[in-house]
Amino acid sequence: MTTIDFYFDFASPPTYVSYERLKWLQTQYKMQLNYKPMLLGGVFKATGNRAPISVPAKGKYLLKYEMPRFTKRYGVEFRLNPHFPVNTLTLMRATYVAIDEDCFDQYCQVVFDAMWKHGENMADPAVAKAVLDKAGLDGEKLLSLAGEQQYKDKLIATTQEAVDRGAFGAPTFYVGDEMFWGQDRLDFIEEILQQAG
Repeated sequence: MTTIDFYFDFASPPTYVSYERLKWLQTQYKMQLNYKPMLLGGVFKATGNRAPISVPAKGKYLLKYEMPRFTKRYGVEFRLNPHFPVNTLTLMRATYVAIDEDCFDQYCQVVFDAMWKHGENMADPAVAKAVLDKAGLDGEKLLSLAGEQQYKDKLIATTQEAVDRGAFGAPTFYVGDEMFWGQDRLDFIEEILQQAG
């Protein structure tokens, strides 16, 4: 069975597209998907990289051409968040709380949908709590526990792990030691899955 490590941050539109595409790939192929929540800003800082949106021509290309092409190709509903770029520090720490609370899958789906389907300002704690509560999650618990040192440390550790493995942005995938960056590299990963049978 092919194992894929998926380093992600809710802040990245291409990561949302990849998240949805990976869910589909899981229905088609035998694969083990390991979610690796990291802080994209921390990766940028450690590697000297920066968000594509901060480069005017690149940001314009990404939003005008790249995202529409891939959301159409993969059949993914997408709406550019009007609050973009969104600070996701608390949300990413809370992924580790969600793991401990056994609601990781639901938490990720709710946050990704809120960010990239419904345009919610998930950097606002009140908005984030309301979104999580509406989905049947305990927003207060998830967000408040995210401030505990153990969850801060877990996010720091996975972010450093990503940097140590060579990541410089999101989404980043590893199949074994082979690295793939960006939603447009998922075709290569699907080829590997096809060959594995």
